Amino acid sequence: MNSGRAPRRRPGRRPRAILSATAVIAALALSACTSGGKSGGGGDTNFVTNAGGISTAALGDRRPVNEIAGETLEGDQLDVADLKGKVVVLNVWGSWCPPCRAEAPHFAKVAKETESKGVAFVGINTRDPNKGPALAFEKDYGVEYPSLYDPTGKLIVNGFPKGSLNPQSIPSTIVLDRQGKIAARSLMALNEEKLRKMIDPLIAEK
Repeated sequence: MNSGRAPRRRPGRRPRAILSATAVIAALALSACTSGGKSGGGGDTNFVTNAGGISTAALGDRRPVNEIAGETLEGDQLDVADLKGKVVVLNVWGSWCPPCRAEAPHFAKVAKETESKGVAFVGINTRDPNKGPALAFEKDYGVEYPSLYDPTGKLIVNGFPKGSLNPQSIPSTIVLDRQGKIAARSLMALNEEKLRKMIDPLIAEK
């Protein structure tokens, strides 16, 4: 006997794209815009963290990054893999982030002074809903190196293997050796001295 009720619809699954975007935003919001942070990438690691909060990986324990490529704030295409052979400094930042503003002049200065030594700086701008504020940030602080535009954080989440020295806060700085492997990481704003302490040992490696 038909009761006259319409059959109940089973709730549909949320699209994977929505779930992925939610996961990315949640990961970035976890430690967004902090002046410090705990080290560690999970798993059985051999990372060493010094008193200044900089974590390093010994040569035999380093892991390569995944693909980190896309459009820069200026609209050019950039692939970090093309920089292999250089020491690469990856800085995760946002124009809305006070610690990012504090460290920006130091990064701009060190980037210019180490370019001739085979060091390349690449920013990863995140959580800026449009490019305008980020471009103004670069102009205000004299940042001349390129930044990949990553408003949803996909490059940050997918570009670094789990269990590695991956970014876990904004700002984060990751330094790759000349083979494109993750050698050092900081989860806090850096001054010139601390930034050079991350870079100089890798410049000296042959």
